[in-house]
Amino acid sequence: MTNLGDLVVRKSYGGDVTFRVESIQHNEAMIKGTEFRLLADAPLHDLVKVDPASPTEKAKRARIKATESLKRLHRDRQEQTERNQANLSPLWYTQNEPSYFEVPGKVLHLDGDERYLKKSLDLYEKLRVPAHGYYVTESQMANALYRLLPSIRPDIVVITGHDGVLKNRPQADLYNLTSYKNSSHFVEAVQAARQYERHFDALTVIAGACQSHFEALLQAGANFASSPSRVLIHALDPVYIAAKVSFTSIRDTINMTEILNNTISGTKGVGGIETRGSYRIGLPKLRDLATLKVVPSM
Repeated sequence: MTNLGDLVVRKSYGGDVTFRVESIQHNEAMIKGTEFRLLADAPLHDLVKVDPASPTEKAKRARIKATESLKRLHRDRQEQTERNQANLSPLWYTQNEPSYFEVPGKVLHLDGDERYLKKSLDLYEKLRVPAHGYYVTESQMANALYRLLPSIRPDIVVITGHDGVLKNRPQADLYNLTSYKNSSHFVEAVQAARQYERHFDALTVIAGACQSHFEALLQAGANFASSPSRVLIHALDPVYIAAKVSFTSIRDTINMTEILNNTISGTKGVGGIETRGSYRIGLPKLRDLATLKVVPSM
């Protein structure tokens, strides 16, 4: 007997991805991936309950890659500190302590999955990325951005949740937005972000979920999007990219090969265009970072 909240796999797909049952109607269940940003529906007879303590092989590999990506971000931060020290005069160091302050790019993260949002915000906090997160259903994201962007004034916007290619669609329909569960909503949200800020280096937009319409998201104005090969993307891939942009200097463009190869899903899952970072340093060191208010240029 399958119930709401159960963790399940699909027999017809070889039990490769673990899902949580979100709703049940008649003999069909709506299911959401626990590691991957996939939304699907499945007949109840195709679902098998699984033990939360026994992840699938695909989930195990994803967790290993996620750990490696996190370690790389920490190494990048250490190397950045060393570069700052090398580039600044020794006069700006006292007792080996930096006398500058950091202004990493600020993130506004809209997520159609409340559990993933919490995981994302926890990771932003660990990485010391300033972030505001909101749980918003995919269909309401564009409206939410019209309201949130002017008040939060982020450097980076993450628009994500769940997506997927609808069943029984011919291959040619992969370029039709109506073939996707939520890609059209993500496109509308990207367009709303670009109406607010059209310059790609002033606002970095990261959009999409599993199997999303990659080309449509880029055409709408995203800097980074999923999914070039219509594959599953890991829940934390958008966070990894946002953190990388947040701590890449405004003097530098993102190393595209490095950032895409080191996402958990790789270049089949995420792609994008050359983009400048949003990290700045300031002098001298502030006693209270809360006093810092960056005045936008006119």
